[in-house]
Amino acid sequence: MDETAVRDRLRTVEDPELGDDIVSLGLVNEIDIDGEQVDVDLALGAPYSPSESDIAAAVREVLTDAGLEPDLTASVPDRDDLTAEDQVLPNVKNVIAVASGKGGVGKSTVAVNLAAGLSQLGARVGLFDADVYGPNVPRMVDADEPPMATEDETLVPPEKYGVKLMSMAFLTGEDDPVIWRGPMVHKVITQLTEDVEWGHLDYLVVDLPPGTGDTQLTMLQTMPVTGAVIVTTPQDVALDDARKGLEMFAKHDTVVLGIAENMSTFACPDCGGEHDIFGSGGGEAFAEEHELPFLGSIPLDPAVREGGDGGKPTVLKDGDGTSDALRTITENVANNTGIVHRQAISQSRRSEPTSPDR
Repeated sequence: MDETAVRDRLRTVEDPELGDDIVSLGLVNEIDIDGEQVDVDLALGAPYSPSESDIAAAVREVLTDAGLEPDLTASVPDRDDLTAEDQVLPNVKNVIAVASGKGGVGKSTVAVNLAAGLSQLGARVGLFDADVYGPNVPRMVDADEPPMATEDETLVPPEKYGVKLMSMAFLTGEDDPVIWRGPMVHKVITQLTEDVEWGHLDYLVVDLPPGTGDTQLTMLQTMPVTGAVIVTTPQDVALDDARKGLEMFAKHDTVVLGIAENMSTFACPDCGGEHDIFGSGGGEAFAEEHELPFLGSIPLDPAVREGGDGGKPTVLKDGDGTSDALRTITENVANNTGIVHRQAISQSRRSEPTSPDR
C-alpha cells in the first residue's frame, strides 16, 4: 500500500469538532511506509485530551483494518518566525492561564484541580502560581518542599500529584507580605518561569492573580499562552469583573478556552434541598452572550474547601459529583486546547497550495 492509498484510508477519519476529515483539514503531517509498518505523524496539540485520543484511536482502527501496523506520533509545527533560542518555554507544548476578574471566586481551586486532573489523564503537567501577592498553591497541594537550585542558578521545581510546582510561597516566609511595584513583579514572574527546569511539559497551568494588573500584562507579553480559562461565580458582581478579564485577553489576541462557573448550586446535606446561594446559571449565560464555550459548573460543596485546605485536589476523588464536575471541566479545557491548534493548522495549510497526494 502506498502513501496515496493510506491517505485515502485516513480520509474516513473525521474531526468531530471541525467537521471534516483529517486529511482535508491538513492534520496529517507525514506518512512513512515500510512494508506493513506505517508511521503517521498527526498535527494534534493537546496530549491526552479525550477528543484527540479518539481521533488517534480511529486512525489506528482504519489502518489496522487494512492489515497495516500503525505507529502514531503527534506534533504541532513551531512558529516560523522564532528560532529555538528565541522561544520562551520551548519544551512546554501548552500554557493555560487561569484568570478571574475578582478575587474569591475559586480561581486557584480551579487551577489546582485542572493541573491535577490533566496529570490524572496521563499528561506531563506544571503548575505556576503567579499570584505573587497571595500565593496559595503550595497549601492546596500540601507541598512544603522548596525548589532545589542547580549549579547554573536555575530552580528544580518540587512535584506533587504528578505536577511540577513553582510558587512565590516557596521563596518567602510563611507570613511575609510581598510589597512590590510593577517592575519587580515583572522581573520575578520572568525568572520564575524562564529560570525553572520545567523539562518537557504537555501543559503548564498558570494561576494568575485576580484582576487585570502587572502580572497578567507581563505574562501575556512574554509567555506563549495557548489559551485562557475565566473563572466566575453565577452572581452579577463576579460576572461584571469577568467581562474585564475577557476584554484584557481580547486586547492581547489570547484565545479564551471557556468559562468555568464555580460555587453554583448548593445541595444541603440536612434538608436535601438545593439552594442557589450565588444565583443560578450566570456563568453559562455569560458564555453564551459572548459566544464562548461553557466548560461546566462546580457545585458549592464543602469537600472542595476541605480538599484545598487539606492539600488533596477534589478532582482526584472517585464516585463523587463534584469531582466528576471538575473532571468534566478538565476534559473540556484539554479538548478546546486541541481545537485551537487544529483550527490554526487547518487554516494555515488550507491556504497553501496542495500536492496531488494531500
